[in-house]
Amino acid sequence: MEEEKEQPRDIFPNSPDEDPTDLARKAGKTNLLQWMEITVSEPEKRTTTSMKVQDTYIVYLIETRITDVKLKCFGDGTTSLWRRYSEFELLRNYLDITYPAVVVPPLPEKKVTYVWQNSATDKFDPDFVDRRRAALEIFLLRVAAHPILSQDKVFIGFLQQEEGWKDLVYNTDFQSKADSKLKSLSASFRLKKPDRRFEELKNYSNELENNISNLLKIRARMADKIYGIHKVHANYSRVFCEWSGIEKDMAEPLQSAGHYMNVFSQSVDNALDDEEQYADQLKEYLAFGDALRSVCRKYECLQYDLERAEDNVSYKAGQKEQMVQGKAGSFSFTGMKTKLFGGDTPEQRDHKVKQLEEQIQQADQELQLANQETQKFVEAALRDIDRFKRQKVKDLREIFTNYAIMQIKQSKKGIAIWTSAKDCFTKM
Repeated sequence: MEEEKEQPRDIFPNSPDEDPTDLARKAGKTNLLQWMEITVSEPEKRTTTSMKVQDTYIVYLIETRITDVKLKCFGDGTTSLWRRYSEFELLRNYLDITYPAVVVPPLPEKKVTYVWQNSATDKFDPDFVDRRRAALEIFLLRVAAHPILSQDKVFIGFLQQEEGWKDLVYNTDFQSKADSKLKSLSASFRLKKPDRRFEELKNYSNELENNISNLLKIRARMADKIYGIHKVHANYSRVFCEWSGIEKDMAEPLQSAGHYMNVFSQSVDNALDDEEQYADQLKEYLAFGDALRSVCRKYECLQYDLERAEDNVSYKAGQKEQMVQGKAGSFSFTGMKTKLFGGDTPEQRDHKVKQLEEQIQQADQELQLANQETQKFVEAALRDIDRFKRQKVKDLREIFTNYAIMQIKQSKKGIAIWTSAKDCFTKM
């Protein structure tokens, strides 16, 4: 009799007995992008009404396609679903809390920053929406390329499971694992033995933010000036065209020169639109600064718990030593009672010593567990930070190189336009 197959799991509606991540891992594929394509497209404005209150928002179409024929576990290997920005936020919060030692990629900004006079600032503006769409796609691609995050079932569910995905996230109870902001703040100030490497990382993240922030400010000021200079050239165009009307011999050259001045004036629009893409890429690394500090804050909480466990063991050991020697500690209600009514009998003292020994043993176990957890976190965090730094160097090299190439091309276009204008003037 043929053996009955296990029912498919909800997260993979059409999958076989093994889900795709397990199959991919066995095939030696360490991240999602080695067997899946992910795109974010077709942003769409929607409005819903609940309790007579309207909510207007943008949704994005997420499409995935399985590229490895051995792993086409979703029917035809292609899926699509809609997600809004708040769902991206929920996914990132889940990843940030669930994987504390990972530098989780940031989401694009909710509100436009480092603007210049022609920037789109309305969150429903088509240009802003499309730039956010591109940044959301980069976020998903970065997560999908990560060797740890890409294997998470909740993340894959985000890409594949439209109905019930939020329930899947909340059922993980990830929020209970989050350290409070108050604890994080307390830990950062009260650590006795902070790890120098994480202190340096915090300083580095602040400096990274400052440098990128200054670059974006300079770029915004330059965009304003360049835009103004180019648009003023439209006045050249108007003057040359009007002048051509009263000069019979020079009419045609003046009119042609006016045309080239107008072309030069209009050329700045596309150039600055292209620049926005590089600004958005820099803004991603601006946000990475907080992702790095998040890892540092989580380390500080673990180190704080470890130091408290060490203090607890020392305190219990001191209590036991005083009890064995029959000495009174610092002023306490118990010490006062002993002086007034006499000390414990030998049997009572032995019983208390035994209790303290049990408490010390338990405290030692807690200390050992905290030490192991902290050491494991430090190793994993430093490994992922090293991965991030290597990726950062590669990305920034590409961003700045492409930006330079773009500026060179734009300058060559300007030279070509002015050369054509010069030819017009020589024909007068």
